[in-house]
Amino acid sequence: MILLNGKETADAIKLEIAAEVEAIVSKGGRRPHLAAILVGDDGASRTYVASKEKACSQVGFKSTVLRFPADITEQFLLEEITKLNVDADIDGFIVQLPLPKHINEQNVINAIDPSKDVDGFHPVNVGKLSLGEPTFISATPYGIITLLEHYNIETKGKHCVVLGRSNIVGRPIANLLSQKGAVGDCTVTMCHSRTKDIKSYTLQADIIIAAIGVPQFLKSDMVKEGAVVVDVGITRIPADNKNGFRLVGDVDFETVAPKCSYITPVPGGVGPMTIISLLKNTLRAARNRA
Repeated sequence: MILLNGKETADAIKLEIAAEVEAIVSKGGRRPHLAAILVGDDGASRTYVASKEKACSQVGFKSTVLRFPADITEQFLLEEITKLNVDADIDGFIVQLPLPKHINEQNVINAIDPSKDVDGFHPVNVGKLSLGEPTFISATPYGIITLLEHYNIETKGKHCVVLGRSNIVGRPIANLLSQKGAVGDCTVTMCHSRTKDIKSYTLQADIIIAAIGVPQFLKSDMVKEGAVVVDVGITRIPADNKNGFRLVGDVDFETVAPKCSYITPVPGGVGPMTIISLLKNTLRAARNRA
């Protein structure tokens, strides 16, 4: 069993991005600038945005975070998005999800200029992805593809089972793995909460992408020997330690890992790759604007 180490992979890619940024600056170019909008005081969102700020600093990007209280109106948020859309100094930006319940997330996503949508959520970018055209790819699926490529995981002709059908992970990763390409040409089965007898599908899988949102859902008796398992989930569960919790994924790692050829850890697997993908998208946006 080999760990698909997202942290090590992300660190290596950061060095490449930092070198390209310095080359741009040395020729008189502008540093890429990533902005984020954070609404409310959700702990996980604050941690995630802080990680993005740190990553920007490490690769030489400029970064800006706009923080607003949870009780702002949807109209106010849309007006702030419009300001970022027309700000010539901003290459790309994200609106950190989830948003407070009184704000319609799809309205917010639709308001973002597709050329600055480095999260890859705008319908224009989703449509281009589905057609296999160059576009911003949602950060987590992009990170998964990059990780598989980094470890030279063979995907051509393999059967991949995706657990989960979200617009952020499940649908785009299924699309990407089914397309022609170095990391693609898979036969893809998508399972979800209404799929009957999920185990019958996962036992056939050469590659499993677990993004179903249920902690430790995938058990050892659901995985065949030699499978590649990518765990997208992350949940806090109670633990007898100083924090009072520990992080687990959608995979029961202790029992599943011995059966795998490759598997991602949680934390340290897909998470760092999501952030590095956001940086890659921002660099792409900066190149496009230049």
